[in-house]
Amino acid sequence: MGVRMTESNDLTQAEKPAKKYNILKVRDDSAPLYFSKTDTGAFELRDETGASWLDDGQLDYKALRKHIEPWLTALFQSEHLSLLAGAGLTHAVHMIATGKLAAGMAGNVSEGSYKDRIIAAANESAKASGRDSSNIEDQIRVANELLRGLEIVQKQDKAALLRKDISEALASLATAVLQSEKRIAEAKEDERERAFNALITFLMSFSSRTGTRDRLNIFTTNYDRLIEAGAELAGLHLLDRFVGNLMPIFRSSRLDLDMHYNPPGIRGEPRYLEGVSRFTKLHGSVDWVQTERDIRRMGLPFGADNVDAFLAAPGMGQMSSNQLMIYPNAAKDRETAEYPYVELFRDLAAAICRPNSTLVTYGYSFGDEHINRVIRDMLTIPSTHLVVISMDDNLGRIQALANERKSQVSILVGPQLADLQILTEHFLPKAAIDRTTFRMAELLKQRYGTDRSEKKTAAETESGEDHS
Repeated sequence: MGVRMTESNDLTQAEKPAKKYNILKVRDDSAPLYFSKTDTGAFELRDETGASWLDDGQLDYKALRKHIEPWLTALFQSEHLSLLAGAGLTHAVHMIATGKLAAGMAGNVSEGSYKDRIIAAANESAKASGRDSSNIEDQIRVANELLRGLEIVQKQDKAALLRKDISEALASLATAVLQSEKRIAEAKEDERERAFNALITFLMSFSSRTGTRDRLNIFTTNYDRLIEAGAELAGLHLLDRFVGNLMPIFRSSRLDLDMHYNPPGIRGEPRYLEGVSRFTKLHGSVDWVQTERDIRRMGLPFGADNVDAFLAAPGMGQMSSNQLMIYPNAAKDRETAEYPYVELFRDLAAAICRPNSTLVTYGYSFGDEHINRVIRDMLTIPSTHLVVISMDDNLGRIQALANERKSQVSILVGPQLADLQILTEHFLPKAAIDRTTFRMAELLKQRYGTDRSEKKTAAETESGEDHS
């Protein structure tokens, strides 16, 4: 759990602003380092914490970068690399572009006679998962279970009213997500460019892997299309389970499709194309919809006003917001009630639960137990590693996990570590996907080492002559 302290001034205890500590634990650190940023802009260590790697006890971005960046660079070149992006990524980009946080998941799924019971059951479920209160996802899940019960006992009138409430709640959630996209798209040009530049740099730091490495796997719990928009601007190719152009269809039988190219003058030796990643939206998307027997991705523009006009497109049939594939709104008439989410979580487990695998989470609060279970299973493999980057640890789960698996978990928690612009400027490895860059780095390393050795030898010789 993040450590908080109050300022020492003349304010009363209730009026004192909270001091938020940053928490850092990477490499071979035996214990986390706690520090905060003072009003003067300097870093201040918590009294009882320290680190042997600090030069003369001076803590600044230069010292932090020297300690963090090489470690992340090494981990990013693991045999298998995955990124799990939570709501924190959307909030970070939205904050840079607009100065405000993106829309949350507040609100009620129903205002009818079952409202109080749905909220009570959702709150109970949330507390069992370690959260203080429920969100709209919890309420949608409970409402769907109640709807199924009403259908079983054939209370059609009440079922129809609840079904309408669920549809309206899904429409409101989709509209809120689209409004966040729209605010980013309509932000002032300088702020919007700065936000997308930070997003592009962030994505390129992960996806810049040589063709001999396994593809980066990107997972997200977000419903928005921010990662897709950033990938388009960065020129990244995202491979997912959808096949087609006009209205891509979700396929359970996805093979290990990839992208290759033929080098000039070489036949029969295709090479992997750089800048390709596998992409999975674990909780569905605002543009996924069930059409009769299939799940398709509709052509919903980034930042559209709402989904209604696109649900009414020719060939969509009698569509409503109830057909939006937003977790946990399961497809109807399926033997597997959680379709297609069961396929998506299977992709997550297959990607990270294997030897020599690194998982990096950004803006994920560890509030989804179904994801946490897979991560815990991953950490039972000794050669795996987890890197947690987050603005805070409100649920207290990040440090608890780090204490369980000290040698396998690195944490960067706090605004001076996890802020998207600070992170991309100081700590994440720079994009380098071509062999020329690696050759240049190796050449500079060799020359630097040689020059230093020569200078050291010359200095020792000169010193010896002076003494003689």
